[in-house]
Amino acid sequence: MPIRRQIVSALFTSLCLAACGGGSDTSTPATPTQPPQASCDLSALEQGLRQQASAVKTDTDFTLLLERFDGRAFSYSRGASSAVTAYESASTSKWVSAVIILRLVDSGVLKLSDTAASRLTDWPLSANHPLSQMTLQQLLSFTSGLTEEPLCLNLPGADFAQCVRQGVSNNSANGRQPGAVFDYNGLHLQVAGLMAIRAAGAADWQGLFRSFVQQTGLFSTARYDLPSSGNPRLAGGMHWTAQQYLDFLRALQQGKLLSAPLQQQMLANQRGNATVLNSPAVSGFGADWPYGLGHWLECSTGQSNTGQCASAQRHSSPGAYGAYPLIDYQHSYLAMLAREGALGSFVEGKAVIDALTPAIQAWAGCKP
Repeated sequence: MPIRRQIVSALFTSLCLAACGGGSDTSTPATPTQPPQASCDLSALEQGLRQQASAVKTDTDFTLLLERFDGRAFSYSRGASSAVTAYESASTSKWVSAVIILRLVDSGVLKLSDTAASRLTDWPLSANHPLSQMTLQQLLSFTSGLTEEPLCLNLPGADFAQCVRQGVSNNSANGRQPGAVFDYNGLHLQVAGLMAIRAAGAADWQGLFRSFVQQTGLFSTARYDLPSSGNPRLAGGMHWTAQQYLDFLRALQQGKLLSAPLQQQMLANQRGNATVLNSPAVSGFGADWPYGLGHWLECSTGQSNTGQCASAQRHSSPGAYGAYPLIDYQHSYLAMLAREGALGSFVEGKAVIDALTPAIQAWAGCKP
């Protein structure tokens, strides 16, 4: 990919979806509140879903994979897209990167309360600087106080650790306190990733990712390679296939990747009372969702506007090219919409999901 496109990509890789308010919630998603239908015609529902997917107006080909929590699956591919087509991740990688880091918390190598300054011996700010108090938990929830991405985040030849130091230094005069503001940008995960690399004694992020792949069997041919393997954007630098991401969602939903207590924290609203500075969902389509650790909590308009959303049932991590992974606890299904439209076409991906959601929920609720 030309360097110019990589640099432009950074402006949109941070785009995905947004935040909303309220205090942190530590409850797990509730069991489905809508039981399956007593009877239904599954074949007719699937035929109707395919017809709707083929007719929906959108800007590029896509693949839709669905799976109920009991294993029943549905797939549809349009045009040249398939379940094994490699797509550029954009912000869908945020959820994956967060889980890789959280597994180190589960193993005791890191704590959510660890500060970046205490974990990075080459931390560029003084101990009494406000940003020196940012914690891993705040980094994973984008409330660390970092508000400006450095250009080196998008340069293939940049050194990963040096870029983190440069990015933190660039934010030294922004006047922000950790925990006070929510800003959806990629630097948070770069800092968190460097903390994880150092804590695990890994050579780089690729070493940490290889360990994750070996331990879980997930993303066996996926890669963090944008803008380069040496300087990957953890918030938006993967290539994956739809099937690989669905496998990740399944393992996550089944509790195979994180301990139950840590999974509760990941799924809870972590934004707290932070003021929203940058929320692409708000600016893109007027939604105001809270944020957990590495992913969005999709609340109804009424909940998010009142700062509530204590029990979000849909969790997602959409990307700037329109890909849309989600777990719907209320209707007991996983979904992966895989596509790679134009930069900034996340609204197109959401439009596809929104158009198909009633049919998807009917399919998920069907008990023949």
